[in-house]
Amino acid sequence: MSEAIPVTRSVDHGTAKLMPDVDRERAWLLTVDGAPQSYVDLDDPAYLEFEYARRLAFALDAVAAEGAPLDVVHLGGGALTLPRYVAATRPGSRQDVVEADRGLLELVTEQLPLPAGSGVALHAADARAWLEEAPDDHADVLIADVFGGSRVPAHLTTLAYVRAAERVLRPGGVYLANLADAAPFGFLRSQLATLAAVFGELALIAEPAVLRGRRFGNAVVVASHRPLDVATMARRSAADAFPARVEHGAAVRRFTGTARPVEDADAVPSPEPPDGAFGIG
Repeated sequence: MSEAIPVTRSVDHGTAKLMPDVDRERAWLLTVDGAPQSYVDLDDPAYLEFEYARRLAFALDAVAAEGAPLDVVHLGGGALTLPRYVAATRPGSRQDVVEADRGLLELVTEQLPLPAGSGVALHAADARAWLEEAPDDHADVLIADVFGGSRVPAHLTTLAYVRAAERVLRPGGVYLANLADAAPFGFLRSQLATLAAVFGELALIAEPAVLRGRRFGNAVVVASHRPLDVATMARRSAADAFPARVEHGAAVRRFTGTARPVEDADAVPSPEPPDGAFGIG
């Protein structure tokens, strides 16, 4: 068998590189402009290398009974890690992936093709523009993992954006987002306030060191109109190789503090991460 070799290509929003993992035969790391974006094991799509991806999966797994198919919208495509995870763990699911970088989508599907019958539809489009055109009650779960470079774009942080996401979700649907911030958490607090203006239930999953303000890091936010299965998310998150804590209810309200929902006129991107903030997790 020939040895896998890295693939580098200019895409719409930077330079993408696919690098084989020497420890796993058909596993690949995707970077864009040097920043790690996704990790995929084609032989084991349920294997999630990045900590934030596992936390999104813990929340996703708590949405419905094990193996039950779901209709899922993914804003942000990367190497299609979570769509592959859903297809493997919940056969029969219908999924839409919205990725603004058409060149990146073409690279990933060419080099790391989806399995036949995966039920994944790919859309080269801006996430908010696609949401605003999508039908009502379209999805059980919406996962937002959109970074322009290493920052969440400003137009995906606002009340109008969250209302569009809520409209696309079915009653009882669940919104998940991967965000990144550091103390004093101006961005993360504002995002919680924005989500709380639309959804009745919120949970926050992050490493204790991040929540205590000791370092920059990822935080997964979960929002819905229905009660969340906090116990399952907490159990899975605590048992991870890199344990995380799940905050819910009054704890989230205290963390949010006096932050206000973000309007379009006031929106800014998420903060620039410090050098080395996103190593391989």
